[in-house]
Amino acid sequence: MLVNVGYGNVVNMNKVISIVRADAAPIKRMIQNAKDAGLAVDATCGRKTKCILVMDSGHLVLSALLPETIESRVKTPMDYEKHNEEMEE
Repeated sequence: MLVNVGYGNVVNMNKVISIVRADAAPIKRMIQNAKDAGLAVDATCGRKTKCILVMDSGHLVLSALLPETIESRVKTPMDYEKHNEEMEE
C-alpha cells in the first residue's frame, strides 16, 4: 500500500519497519549515519524533519509530517476497505 508521506512523496508501507519521531539524539545520529552511507531519502522538501520511516532495506525516509499524521493515513484506507467488506455481508 502506497501512502503519502508529505508533499507528493509516497512510500510503500509494506516495507516500513517503524515510524519514529526525529527529535531524540539517538535518532538524529541514526539519520546522520544513514546520510553518510547514502541510505537516507529526504522527503521533507526543505522543511524540518519530524519523523523518519525505517525501511526493511535499511533506508530511512525523512518526513516533515508527524508520525500520527502518517498513522492516520495508513489506518484510513484499511478502515474503508473493512467497512466495504462488512457492507457486502
